[in-house]
Amino acid sequence: MSTAGKQLRGRAARLARLMPAGPSNAARTPFVLLVVVLLGGGLITLLLLNSSLNEGSFELSELKRKTTELTDEQQALQRDVDSRSAPDALERRAAELGMVPGSGPAFVDPDGTVRGVPGRASAPPPEPEPSASATGTPSGTPTGPGPLTGPGRSPAPPTAPADESAPSAPTPPGR
Repeated sequence: MSTAGKQLRGRAARLARLMPAGPSNAARTPFVLLVVVLLGGGLITLLLLNSSLNEGSFELSELKRKTTELTDEQQALQRDVDSRSAPDALERRAAELGMVPGSGPAFVDPDGTVRGVPGRASAPPPEPEPSASATGTPSGTPTGPGPLTGPGRSPAPPTAPADESAPSAPTPPGR
């Protein structure tokens, strides 16, 4: 066994002479370049991904701000619609336009029969103005906006002298 061990050492020594003495740089260079390129590519990819996420984040925050503004505007408009569609507001606007409450309603059934008795709407009689001696003002001077159409309501529109040939319902302006 001792001679076989020497022979092996001798053979290993002969093979060692065939190989270069220092470590080979030629075999390591492609691997090092591959690792550097992969790391560089990974870093650049992360940088681009981070930039696009930040851009999306800014866009998202801008869209949230716009959504908040539009929601506030929508709520303000809804409050305006609700206040204008309240029954007392509708009644006040109708009185400002010269409309008067109707009489009892009548309904037409699908077979053509009329249920109820239709009646003509009539304006309530204007309230008499106070005399000049009672208020202490001259008789031709107006004292205020006019008679009110009810408690807490806006004043009634001024009435024109009655004309027999004029229609009884007021005509909307521009028609």
